[in-house]
Amino acid sequence: MKYVKPLRLKVMMMMFFGTGILGIIVGLYVAPPQATLIITFMGVINFALGGFFGWIFLTQTPESNDKRKKKRNDN
Repeated sequence: MKYVKPLRLKVMMMMFFGTGILGIIVGLYVAPPQATLIITFMGVINFALGGFFGWIFLTQTPESNDKRKKKRNDN
């Protein structure tokens, strides 16, 4: 997987967590009964995406700036 800058991952993670929590709250307390299930489900999906981007943020290896360590692909 391509290296993603940590600031971009943090922003995406917070956006997904925020919209997920907001979607769950709106789906459970504010939405009419016909739309409760779908709005809550979309909130859970957003929350899961926030967790996925958080996992990527915590597990990716730092990008090396040392040009000597890069492999060349001169086929």
